[in-house]
Amino acid sequence: MDEHKENIHTEDVNLKMSNTREEEKVTPCSRICSDEESAPQASPSNSDFSHPVYKEIAMANGHINRMTKDELRIKLAGLQLDTRGVKDVMKKRLKSYYKKQKLLLSAAAEGGPTDTFYDYICVVDFEATCEEDNPSDFHHEIIEFPMVLVNTHTLEIVDSFQEYVKPELNPELSDFCVKLTGITQKMVDEADVFPEVLQRVVAWLQERELGTKYKYAILTDGAWDMSKFLNIQCRLSRIRYPHFAKKWINIRKSYGNFYKVPRTQTKLSTMLEKLGLKYEGRPHSGLDDSRNIARIALRMLQDGCQLRANERMHAGQLLSVPSSAPLEGAPAPHNPRSRD
Repeated sequence: MDEHKENIHTEDVNLKMSNTREEEKVTPCSRICSDEESAPQASPSNSDFSHPVYKEIAMANGHINRMTKDELRIKLAGLQLDTRGVKDVMKKRLKSYYKKQKLLLSAAAEGGPTDTFYDYICVVDFEATCEEDNPSDFHHEIIEFPMVLVNTHTLEIVDSFQEYVKPELNPELSDFCVKLTGITQKMVDEADVFPEVLQRVVAWLQERELGTKYKYAILTDGAWDMSKFLNIQCRLSRIRYPHFAKKWINIRKSYGNFYKVPRTQTKLSTMLEKLGLKYEGRPHSGLDDSRNIARIALRMLQDGCQLRANERMHAGQLLSVPSSAPLEGAPAPHNPRSRD
């Protein structure tokens, strides 16, 4: 629902939400993917910036900063890297490539660890009931539950899940909602209610051994999907918030910090454009939005960004995950208990 999500009121169902919008409170604890200062875990001694390799990285960065757009494109092509995107994106891509190569070679020479990623990233972008003006007393219910699975080792989209959900509080979709999402009244009338769909989501994740054999993380386009839509829906459905979704990667924060751009340049359409990509599919289709968000995540991984969980839910509040927090994957998924 992208830009429309920004108009959603947070007072619904007595939620204990943070009053500060997540993109407006970019604090040091949310700087997950910064520029030169965010060394991968393969860095010598992990924090020893006096190591000679950092002087080499700084010299390489200075040279890259002086390159023209055509020079950047030629250099990237020679390294068989992606040549699409605006100049700043190409500079970042080239810097990250050299930085990663130098750090990995240095770590390997010293017998240290190489690199650490989640095995999989699971992209989620809900669609929910809505009105054109989002009145403050309107309770948004999830009507599409999509997931797109990204393999961080092969850098491919490897699987997807999608089901529509029957709203119970406001079962009739507004004309605005139907036009925005492409989800018809017939689709939701024939769907199951949220708790039943969530059980199949959990089974889907379990079948892929996520959280048991493989480390994974949830990724969203903004904080709304988890902190508002899922939080509200669980309360309306009288079930507890699922533990596996309590931490996630907000790709808008990661993108803004990694490419050094302001909040205004982190909307889905803008991120795609700046990366030299075009939207594929129907805008505001949850599954198509998820696939396009996954494409951004893949490009960021290719450019050297280490995507990390940077937001979490605690006692009904949206909080940032400190960059100093230990790296861990989402827990194995289980069906949440009833609130009754």
